[in-house]
Amino acid sequence: MMNDKLVFLGLLYFIQGIPYGLQLSLLPVYLRGAGHSLTHISLTKILYFPWVLKVLWAPLVDRTCTKRCWLVGTVAGLALTCLVSATISPDVQYMGVAGSLLAMNVLASVQDIAADGAAVRLLRGQGELGLGNTVQVVGYKAGSVFAGGGLLAVIDVAGWGWMFALLACVYGGVALFVWGAPVLDGESPRGQGEGRRGSKDVMQPWKVWRKLLSVPGTPWTMFYILTYKLGEQGAITMFPLFLLDHHMTARELGVWNGVVAMAFSICGSSIGGFLLSQYSIGLLMRRVFMMRTVSMVFQSSLLVVLEPSALMKGMAVLSLSLQHFIAGLITTLTFTTMMNCTQRAEESIQVMERRCELGYALDGWLSRTQKCYWVAKLKQ
Repeated sequence: MMNDKLVFLGLLYFIQGIPYGLQLSLLPVYLRGAGHSLTHISLTKILYFPWVLKVLWAPLVDRTCTKRCWLVGTVAGLALTCLVSATISPDVQYMGVAGSLLAMNVLASVQDIAADGAAVRLLRGQGELGLGNTVQVVGYKAGSVFAGGGLLAVIDVAGWGWMFALLACVYGGVALFVWGAPVLDGESPRGQGEGRRGSKDVMQPWKVWRKLLSVPGTPWTMFYILTYKLGEQGAITMFPLFLLDHHMTARELGVWNGVVAMAFSICGSSIGGFLLSQYSIGLLMRRVFMMRTVSMVFQSSLLVVLEPSALMKGMAVLSLSLQHFIAGLITTLTFTTMMNCTQRAEESIQVMERRCELGYALDGWLSRTQKCYWVAKLKQ
């Protein structure tokens, strides 16, 4: 039964990472090759904004229909969007490409809410939470690598249309799988009385926030996510840009920061799930943040003495890989902490409790808008 849950959640988060990989890695390169300006490419980052706004429609997803209906509907919608995208010519139909990306981000953000709700219901105990959140993080990253790396290697041979036709088949197959998935059996839609009470809470948001803040651990979790994730930008995003300005080429950074560092991040996320089944989350958090502090001191020292030599380049790559490994480990621990906190809340506000990951959404949107800097450097 546990394996069924992990396969189910892994597939959902894998396809959820595909739009991110498309927009982060594949489309900037493809659109630039098609002759689009850097301005047009940079403006596509605005299309990530549905991920920041998903807190607004989270109550609707939680209080109407079943998770199966929302998941099948959004995944099928993604399949249809890919079919429409296959008919677009990106060389001349920029607004069509932007519209398709916006639709994919909206649908994927709604799917994320339903998938999180299903995970909260399915996973029980720290062991299951650790494995489930490992599958969530690794599945999402694998989906982004598949779209941003694998499809980028194929698109020159297969072409734009066939690539999106392939994605439509992937989404369609997952929609059929979710429709018949036994792990969601027994789920019942919200009752009318509960829906009316939920609507009243939505009309009085201060009551919802008061309930959220009264759940043990919520204020600390919200503060931790906002401060830690926004502060992590210096370690994950800005350090590669500094290396780019100090005698490391964009091609080298593409390999080390795009492929090798992602492999270390996935490895860290996977190990995090195993450690959670062996140790308490509080102990792990303390140990991991001590490692993070030491690694940040090491990286900061490199910024002071960095010189164009083989030794210093090797030290920079080591620091980059170590930061991504620890970041992957912390991500799994953080998502498990959030889900633990969510399960302590009453069911009517669990989806809002889960949205306390707003810091993650803001962090992701801020880091994605910085990719235009990379495109400009590649142009130089």
